[in-house]
Amino acid sequence: MEKLIKARQILEEQHIDALLITNDTNRRYLTDFTGSAGVVIITKTAAVLVVDFRYVEQAHKQAAQYSIHSVKNKPSIFEETVKVLEELKVSAIGFEQDHMSYRLYTKYQEAATAEMVPLSGEIEKLRMVKSKEEISRLKTAAEISDAAFTHILSFVQPGVAEVDVANELEAFMRKQGAASSSFDMIIASGERSALPHGLASKQVIRHGDMLILDYGAYYEGYRSDMTRTVAAGEPDARLKDIYAVVLEALMRSLHSIRPGITGRQADAFSRQYIEQQGYGKEYGHGSGHGVGLDIHEEPFMSPRCEHIIQPGMVLTVEPGIYVPGLGGVRIEDDILITDHGNEVLTASPRELIIL
Repeated sequence: MEKLIKARQILEEQHIDALLITNDTNRRYLTDFTGSAGVVIITKTAAVLVVDFRYVEQAHKQAAQYSIHSVKNKPSIFEETVKVLEELKVSAIGFEQDHMSYRLYTKYQEAATAEMVPLSGEIEKLRMVKSKEEISRLKTAAEISDAAFTHILSFVQPGVAEVDVANELEAFMRKQGAASSSFDMIIASGERSALPHGLASKQVIRHGDMLILDYGAYYEGYRSDMTRTVAAGEPDARLKDIYAVVLEALMRSLHSIRPGITGRQADAFSRQYIEQQGYGKEYGHGSGHGVGLDIHEEPFMSPRCEHIIQPGMVLTVEPGIYVPGLGGVRIEDDILITDHGNEVLTASPRELIIL
């Protein structure tokens, strides 16, 4: 009910009569319905979920606060949605302009008598602050990631391919209760560790390589996102120095991020230190982001982020330095913003581990 109340506040703020939700993730957030197709309609007095024949029983079980409208082959979900909107006699419909295709927008504009009003990021704003249930799932996902890190340390060694490391992590996390990994894992060794998004390849880990392990567990719809960088044997001295800089940047952020500051200020805790150490050009991405139903959610901490950090947000903190031709280091934790600071959800060791 709390989510519906917040969604209905959008109606008043945007001066519209109905919300039309077509994005899969936002639909799941509002309804708890996990099916792959459906449309949500919310007015001041109605809450409707339109699904096709495949999901009728599931929708009744999962979306208890919604009136379920089902269709077979004809009419389609689109046609049934238009019918419901007409029955509700709405005059202004807010739709998700960032997610609805122009083709579908045109169809609604032609079929519905109400005005189509573009909205951007309204449900995503609600998703930034997590409920107790969401936080519980995110903590479990983080615990699975931690267990996977402990496990993979006995697997990584020179001669093992990056893709085999990814497959081992995936299999282990599934055995711990995860549905899958949170995203395509970034497993990058040697010079490839200088690729911030170097997906696992067939490259074989060599003695002395730095190995970036960026992965997470997908648990009951929610995701963790953790990075650790380890060395497969004694690494280059320059990489050890870089590791020390990244670790200090991370710790400064963990000690300083708190409610009431902007995402830009949160980003600066790591960025300013890395710049002071002479690696500003080698740190080109934001220092963190929200995580939840999606792996990347608002707020995105960067020099441009003016979102206010609030209690209940779950964020990543992930400074990194990447030197082409040499290698890179990233260390990343998930944190929960509390009333007075933050709680670190990922507990794996942060000090450099040389295997």
